[in-house]
Amino acid sequence: MKISIKAPAKINLSLDVLHKREDGFHEVEMIMTTVDLADRIELTLLEENKIVIDVSEGFVPNDNRNLAYQAAQVLKDKFKISKGVKIAIQKNIPVSAGLAGGSSDAAATLRGLNQLWDLGLSLDELAELGAKIGSDVSFCVYGGTALATGRGEKIKHISAPPSCWVILAKPPIGVSTAEVYRNLNLNNIDHPDINKMVAAIEGREYGQICQELGNVLETVTFKLYPEVQRIKDQMIRFGADGVLMSGSGPTVFGLVKHESRMLRIYNGLRGFCHDVHAVRIMGERYY
Repeated sequence: MKISIKAPAKINLSLDVLHKREDGFHEVEMIMTTVDLADRIELTLLEENKIVIDVSEGFVPNDNRNLAYQAAQVLKDKFKISKGVKIAIQKNIPVSAGLAGGSSDAAATLRGLNQLWDLGLSLDELAELGAKIGSDVSFCVYGGTALATGRGEKIKHISAPPSCWVILAKPPIGVSTAEVYRNLNLNNIDHPDINKMVAAIEGREYGQICQELGNVLETVTFKLYPEVQRIKDQMIRFGADGVLMSGSGPTVFGLVKHESRMLRIYNGLRGFCHDVHAVRIMGERYY
């Protein structure tokens, strides 16, 4: 028996860090939404009690470091599952990009194994289990658009943003999220207005959404990896309506309303950045 499931990428329309918590994590407020760039996960039931990872991308681990493997292990441990699974991952989301590719793979694995192993869990129950794997997994279980707080695992759903193009550009580098947070000066932050962004999304005010984009990690990543800022500057120069780094980077995204301008920006970026995608905002959650 096989199940095939999509694992879409996410972008942060807003990312704020409030303080460092006693558990060592940071208290965050983020507005995230899914985009139409997705890995493809195929789950095959195995009679033998083992988890096998088959992944198309050489930089992705195929053992228990893989978040999809961890998702399967969490379900096996909790529900004493004696059967196994082969998890084939076709990577389309760039790796280590700030787009939650690994977290989305884990979330898709949770949703798919819920069917494959006939567990009958709700999305809320799957999201709670997902929080044990990684901060973004809970959001990715639901998909859609949400305000995420705590470590990122407390999810409040909001409306989908108005439809538009999203251009994603990733330089050929990896960014250490831990290093970015380590270098963040919590006493010197220009906090984005999360409430204004929520109101703009709920009001479907595209121009206001572009105005309110904000990510407090940008300045840190730009200092550590200047090529990320160069991509942002270039995207602004080419005429994107709103531009922001996603997560801790290094991917930068631009929001564009009109297809003709999207094509111009996409082609312009392809001239000096190999990893460029033009996709649509999805923004609707799973039910």
